[in-house]
Amino acid sequence: MSNYVPDTARSADRQATAARLRNLRTRLLSLAAIQSDRLVNEKLVWADARKWHYAVLATLDEFGPASQAELVSRTGIYRSDMVAVINELVDREQVERVPNPADRRQNVITLARQGHRQLLKLDKLLAQAESEVLAPLTPPEREQLARLLTVLVHHHDQHR
Repeated sequence: MSNYVPDTARSADRQATAARLRNLRTRLLSLAAIQSDRLVNEKLVWADARKWHYAVLATLDEFGPASQAELVSRTGIYRSDMVAVINELVDREQVERVPNPADRRQNVITLARQGHRQLLKLDKLLAQAESEVLAPLTPPEREQLARLLTVLVHHHDQHR
């Protein structure tokens, strides 16, 4: 067991990892996702934000005001977590929450001016993170990776 190398081993240590692990595509995908997720989270910390904040702000910016249920559907954030995310964004004055005049049991969430400014800041930070994660790839390889990942995500979304 003394030759054990954890999954987070650096590429220089790859030869110390069993070939069947080194070449297992699902493992490579997982390791790349872990590294990407770590870097994205590090970038978001600089803006006192989380991925869920970004998802809600980007969704509101693109689709306009929405109910919490619509935001759950469009972002994939669990319903039980959405309330906490909205509360955080309301406290930061990045979104506004008002009762829906057509259905008082429902709230309408709207992107506030401060939320739009935060979204632009987060766009820049996430572009930096993406650039760092994809640094070894050429622009055509990045496009190919995006296409392949989209195929995988779409396929597995359809088979849930």
